[in-house]
Amino acid sequence: MLLLRCLMLLLLLPLSSMPQKLPTRDEELFQMQIRDTAFFHDSSVIPDGAEISSYLFRDTPKRYFFVVEEDNTPLAVTVTPCDAPLEWKLSVQELPEEASGEGSGEPEPLEQQKQQITNEEGIELFSYKGNDVEYFMSSSSPSGLYHLDLLSTEKDTHFKVYATTTPQSDQPYPELPYDPRIDVTSLGRTTVTLTWKPSPTASLLKQPIQYCIVINKEHNFKSLCAVETKLSSDDAFMMAPKPGLDFSPFDFAHFGFPSDNNSGKERNFLKPSSKFGHQTSSKQRADLHKVCIRNKNIFTVSDLKPDTQYYFDMFAVNTNTNTSTAYIGTFARTKEEAKQKMVELKDGRVTDVFIKRKGGKFLRFAPVSSHQKVIFSIHSCLDAVQVQVRRDGKLLLSQNVEGVRQFQLQGKAKAKYLIRLKGSKKGASILKVLATTRPNKQSFPSLPEDTRVKAFDKLRTCSSVTVAWLGTQERNKFCIYKREVGDSYNEEQKKREQNQCLGPDMRKKSEKVLCKYFHSQNIQKAVTTETIRGLQPGKSYLLDVYVIGHSGHSVKYQSKLVKTRKFC
Repeated sequence: MLLLRCLMLLLLLPLSSMPQKLPTRDEELFQMQIRDTAFFHDSSVIPDGAEISSYLFRDTPKRYFFVVEEDNTPLAVTVTPCDAPLEWKLSVQELPEEASGEGSGEPEPLEQQKQQITNEEGIELFSYKGNDVEYFMSSSSPSGLYHLDLLSTEKDTHFKVYATTTPQSDQPYPELPYDPRIDVTSLGRTTVTLTWKPSPTASLLKQPIQYCIVINKEHNFKSLCAVETKLSSDDAFMMAPKPGLDFSPFDFAHFGFPSDNNSGKERNFLKPSSKFGHQTSSKQRADLHKVCIRNKNIFTVSDLKPDTQYYFDMFAVNTNTNTSTAYIGTFARTKEEAKQKMVELKDGRVTDVFIKRKGGKFLRFAPVSSHQKVIFSIHSCLDAVQVQVRRDGKLLLSQNVEGVRQFQLQGKAKAKYLIRLKGSKKGASILKVLATTRPNKQSFPSLPEDTRVKAFDKLRTCSSVTVAWLGTQERNKFCIYKREVGDSYNEEQKKREQNQCLGPDMRKKSEKVLCKYFHSQNIQKAVTTETIRGLQPGKSYLLDVYVIGHSGHSVKYQSKLVKTRKFC
C-alpha cells in the first residue's frame, strides 16, 4: 500500500513545488487536510469524504483520481452537473505490487511511472451522460487507483464531485422524506402556497437544515448549484426575516413568510423592504428568484402574475456542510384575473363610478341612433385619473383628468365606445361620468380654468372676510358655505376633505351663507366677490363655493381657509 501512495503522489508533483500528501481517511489527519484549501486547489485528487467544486472547459476532458486502500471497501461517488449536461465514467486501475526496472533492480524514473499511471485506462465501473445528479454506489469495491473522467460537450460549465469510502457514517447530503414532493395547497390569481414534508436529517438526526425555494417561469432545476450558476456568482442566499417584519427577496415577487406555528394554519404575509438579508445584486435575473426560509415547511409566494405558469423547486441545505438535496419540483398556473363587469352608460344620464387604489374600470357607451357627435363629461371628485376612450377598438384619446373635463368626439353610425378609467396610486377614486349624443344635454356646470377662492387680507375684520372667485359666460347658481374649524386645522386636513362630488345637500343648513346667480359675457370680467359677515374674532373658518348646473349637478371649488382678525 505504501507503493500505491507513492505512485499516486506522482500525479501531484507538477502541481506544486512543495510536496503534498495524499488525502487519507484517518479522521484526525483528514480534518486537518480538508481545512487546508491549498491542498486541493487545482488538484486532480479527490479527497475522501469531502465535496469539491470545479470547472470544465468545453470539449476538454478532465480526469480525477482517488485511492481505495483495501479490498471489499464500500464506495460512493456523486457527480452534480451545474449548468450543462456532463459525460462521466468511473474506472479502477490495479497497480502492480512493485515497480520493475526491466530486470535491472533499479526503479523506473518518476516521469515514466507517472506516464504509466495516467495513460492506463483501467476497468470501467460506471458511466453516465446527462444533467441529473447521479450516483455510483458499491458495498464492496476492490483496492486500487480510481479514475473519474468528465467531459462537457455543450459549453464551459461548473460541477461538483463527492467521493467517500464510509457512506454509511458520512451522510453528507440531507436525506429526503419518504414523499419528496412539493404540494400546492392553495392557488390564487397572484399567490401560491407550497408545503412539503421535513427532511429526516432535521427531524430525526437533528442536523441544522434550512429550506431554499426557487421560483421561475422556464423549468425545474435538478440541483442548487444549477440555480446558483444561473443567477450569478455574487448572489448569496437570503436569510428569511423573523415573522412580523418585512423583507425584499426580489423585484417581481414579494414573498410571504409563515408564522412560527408548525401546523402551518397561521401565516403572515409580508410586504417587501430592504431591511433584511442580502439584497439581490444588479446581476439578479428578473425571471429567477430564490429565498431560504430556515426550517419551515410551508411558504406562500405572493405578487405573482395572473394566468401565468411558474415552476417551484425546493432544496434541503445542511448549513454545516453546505451540501443540498433537491425535492421533486412542481409547477402551477395562477388563476385568471377576474373579469371586470362592464358598466353600461345611458345617453344623457350621470353614472357614479368608484375605483380602488391603483384599480381600473371599464364603461361602455352604445348610442341607439346615428349621431354626428358624442360628448363625454367626466368629473373626478378626488385625485386625477387616467381616461382612455376607444371607438370600435381604435384609441381616440388618452388623458389625465382632474376636476371636470369635457371631451367632444366625432360620431359614427352604429359605433360602440369603450371607456377605460385607471385610478390614482394615492388612494381610491370617485367619478361621475356622463355620455351623450345631444350637445344641449349637459348635466355638468361649466367651470373656469382656475377654481381657487381668493381671500382679501386687507379687507379682513374681526367679524367678516371678503372673498372672490371666477365664473363663466354661462349663467350658473353659486352657493357659499362656511364652517368654523380649530386653530390646528391645516392644509393636509383640508386636502383630505376635497371631495368635489359632495354637494351642498350634504351640508348643515346652519353652514349656508347665501346663494346667487352670476355670469359675464366678457370672460375677462367674470369675477364675483362676496363678504361673509357675522364671524367671531380670531376664529378660523373653512369656506366652500359650489356651482350648480341646470340639471342640479354641483361642483365644489377649492376650499379656502380664512381667519378673522383678533383685535380691531
